[in-house]
Amino acid sequence: MRWKAGRPDVSGYADRFDLPAADGSLGVTFAGVSTLLIDDGESAILTDGYFSRPGLLRVGLGRIAPDRDRITACLQRLLAASPTLIGLEAVVPVHSHFDHALDSGEVARMTGAVLVGGLSTAHVGRGAGLTEDQMLVVAPGARFSRGAWTVRMIASEHCPPDRFPGEITAPVVPPARASAYRCGEAWSIVLSHDSGPSVLVQGSAGFVPGALAGERADVVYLGVGQLGIQSEEYVETYWAETVRTVGARRAVLTHWDDFFRPLPMTPDDPPLRALPYAGDDLDATMRVLGRLADEDDVALSFPTVWRREDPWG
Repeated sequence: MRWKAGRPDVSGYADRFDLPAADGSLGVTFAGVSTLLIDDGESAILTDGYFSRPGLLRVGLGRIAPDRDRITACLQRLLAASPTLIGLEAVVPVHSHFDHALDSGEVARMTGAVLVGGLSTAHVGRGAGLTEDQMLVVAPGARFSRGAWTVRMIASEHCPPDRFPGEITAPVVPPARASAYRCGEAWSIVLSHDSGPSVLVQGSAGFVPGALAGERADVVYLGVGQLGIQSEEYVETYWAETVRTVGARRAVLTHWDDFFRPLPMTPDDPPLRALPYAGDDLDATMRVLGRLADEDDVALSFPTVWRREDPWG
């Protein structure tokens, strides 16, 4: 991709912020990057739980740590959107980079939820002071149940390039360099509810060919970070290996926002904005995904931050 200044204008996609508000028992609340609270009115699963969002300078030159004040404020905001946060069953990072897992152990500690993931995620949890019984270490293909949700953990890959590849082999005790949060195990996470609805959370725009064969999901929360710097062929294959393979009728785009800026907490705060062209190109992504969605008759949507929505509606 040729370098250019600036960033895409998300307001150009205003018509795709079209998910209906959740007025039934099932809902999903988006809190930036790949953080999703998925609940049924009684219990909930949280992916990532990344709220601290340290700035670019600190990430690049300093050390980072969970910001407990920000985490508390964000959990309170989620509670306002979905009171079932008090029934948070599990925190499941999609992989262990800082923009997904930095806060995961702290969120589990604060809420009493179980931290779920591979060995790398467990080391993030140990660094946050979690005990072994507060963590569930899983292998690819694992299935576990919490409340009325059944969760299947399927091995995936990070979208190239992976700037911090490899495994985490010892507890990460914050403050630590961003590079300490290596990718570790990456996951495609399929959640199904006892009442029937299902959702695939694909937090990173990477994939393992054929890994999702035989899986079914009504909705895909589709990570698109760095997808705009890939070839059109890569984007087409990614769509085929995720949305098309699981037979989804709606794809909701995540990991498009600039995660070096705080989440908006009041109407006066700056809204979420796209990642800059220097690292991604959301416009290029949308040109290809828009065409593929039309070809497959799949609804293509953006989520609205802090709004409990019904992607199955």
